Amino acid sequence: MGKEIKLPATPQRWAIHLSNVLKAFQAVHGLDHFPVDVASIAREYSKQVFPDEPITLVQGEAMSKNFEGMLLPNPKKKGEWGIFYNNAISSKGRQNYTLGHELGHYLLHRHQAPEGIQCSGRDMLDWKSEYAQKEAQANTFSSFLLMPLDDFRTQVNGHKGSMEMMQHLSDRYGVSVTAAILKWLDMTDQRAMIVVGKEGFIDWAWSSERLLKSGVFYRARQETIKMPTQSLAVRQDMMIDNLKGVLHPKGVWNANEEVQEMTIFADQHEMTISLLLYPKDPPFKSYEEDEGDSLEDTYQRFIKTGQKPY
Repeated sequence: MGKEIKLPATPQRWAIHLSNVLKAFQAVHGLDHFPVDVASIAREYSKQVFPDEPITLVQGEAMSKNFEGMLLPNPKKKGEWGIFYNNAISSKGRQNYTLGHELGHYLLHRHQAPEGIQCSGRDMLDWKSEYAQKEAQANTFSSFLLMPLDDFRTQVNGHKGSMEMMQHLSDRYGVSVTAAILKWLDMTDQRAMIVVGKEGFIDWAWSSERLLKSGVFYRARQETIKMPTQSLAVRQDMMIDNLKGVLHPKGVWNANEEVQEMTIFADQHEMTISLLLYPKDPPFKSYEEDEGDSLEDTYQRFIKTGQKPY
């Protein structure tokens, strides 16, 4: 008997494993590595490695706006699986990220959910949620597969965060600008935040780890929070280059700090995506200086009490 192949056990290792397989195949055939063709990987890899339970269908369907995608078993043929994404969503980047998310569910969770998994837009934002672990793992997998860390670091190394850089990352990896920003926030040592606004209110926000540890965050899912009236997102001033942004004085986004804001408008200006850059150091003694060894406990407490915004 041949030696049994040990397969990865974590989202990151699965993504790295598939990236290495993909690189080897592309090197032989002279193909570009990015953007990743998730649909082809899902069908071909599952057929080779899991012949008794392959993914035989990857298809777009017009779904309710509440759904992004689904992983479902074939009701007519035992063992087969299908991935469906909401093609009523016009953003190809969001569709591609959803495909990666559902492939993550297949590799990591199909045996735990034999009836399948349906994913909403909110699920796509759960990167570190203790209460939606499967969704967080699927998002981590999709992020690492579509935006491998080594290449991502090469792209952002030496560059200060900017909306123009995020758009470059979005184009390179075939993901939404939001996904690119979230990936950058997850690895940057800058104090930065993404804020998504709808109808004049903060829909959700996400702080980088360093910004969160300095006590700057929005609990938009627990509270109704208005967008600052002087923000670019609210003003929508056509005389300002919103991609390059503006440096706001103290009192606009933060009472104690100047904040640089860069904004893009989506869905016919019904939704705004703002990237906020804060000064390198907070204007007060930070948790890092105060707490020392208890820093990680502070961070975990933010998450457990719902203060990490999703």
